[in-house]
Amino acid sequence: MHTNDGGTEVFFNNRDPVYLQVVRHFKEQIATGRMEAGQVIPSRRELAALFKINPNTAQRAYKEMEEQQLIVTEGNSPSRITNQMEILQSIRTELLHDTVAAFIASIRKIEVPIEELLDLVEREFNEARLHESTKISDSGGDRND
Repeated sequence: MHTNDGGTEVFFNNRDPVYLQVVRHFKEQIATGRMEAGQVIPSRRELAALFKINPNTAQRAYKEMEEQQLIVTEGNSPSRITNQMEILQSIRTELLHDTVAAFIASIRKIEVPIEELLDLVEREFNEARLHESTKISDSGGDRND
């Protein structure tokens, strides 16, 4: 789904604090190239309205992103995505590591042999890719719609 400004709508889960989910959303946007170094981001109030969250939650998310040096806010200027390439490059690695670690933690309980697991992951990945490309060609759009 998309918001009025072309951004992705965010669906919040009930497990994790909303402010951390907002931070993760920004990281995902950067890792996928939807946000770039130096790009101006919405103000805290704009983000709160856009994501339909409490302004204090938006403020907490921005504070967390500033502490992680993901965004930079200078004076009265709008906040921007950092230009520090080493931080931006580490985001994708961090997201992949976190996702794989959570997957492994849940799959270990089933005691699946690694060969079977890798085969299944590859099949599911390729099937999802095929489904995605079929959906894109059926809609006549592209991935960034």
